[in-house]
Amino acid sequence: MMATFRRILVKLSGEALMAPDGYWLDTQILSSLAEDLAQATRAGFEIAVVIGGGNIIRGARMSAAGWIDRPTADSMGMLGTVMNSLAVETALNAAGVPARTMSAVSMPTICETYARQPALHHLDKGQVVVLAGGTGNPFFTTDTAAVLRAAELRCDAVLKATQVDGVYSADPKKDPSAIRFDRLTHDEAIAKDLKVMDTAAFALARESKLSIIVGSVHAPSSVTALLQGKVPSTVVAP
Repeated sequence: MMATFRRILVKLSGEALMAPDGYWLDTQILSSLAEDLAQATRAGFEIAVVIGGGNIIRGARMSAAGWIDRPTADSMGMLGTVMNSLAVETALNAAGVPARTMSAVSMPTICETYARQPALHHLDKGQVVVLAGGTGNPFFTTDTAAVLRAAELRCDAVLKATQVDGVYSADPKKDPSAIRFDRLTHDEAIAKDLKVMDTAAFALARESKLSIIVGSVHAPSSVTALLQGKVPSTVVAP
């Protein structure tokens, strides 16, 4: 039985926005995503969004190639998340939902700088807050940023929308015998070294007593259906 959630932070991968031909942004996917989030707001959920930048650049991968240091590569990745966030904000506004991008990396001529109290104010007014720039620091993933912002903004849960319908014992695309978990504790997720989120994100969620819902971003799933427990998912909770 899914717990009752009202304020949700939706974590999306940047790759979810990619076009089939590999271009970094597919406008049809973006519009569908915005409409999905709009339906969730109409169903009574308060929504914040964190989106990664992997469709544009991955700092850790670039750094591993050896020609650029990790802090610089991660800074480039943060800029990628700002580009994605502005695209999501525009699509949400077009779908009839007021949205506001707030970046942890200050760029006031482009979007509002993230601060907790203004973000809470926007959520209280019914706006979707799109949180860009990760944590604003290198070496931290956008998964960790999502859990951090969810804790700061008094969210009831983090919804991680992925390519599969939950957390499995192994990669279900490679191992047909992989088992989907309906429910896990934070400790179990860390002990099993499940890769759906990094350890720092799980540890922060555990400390904050924050539930994490993991489900598919693809139809017939939707943000609303996942939050209402109408489609398969995995809930990681205390």
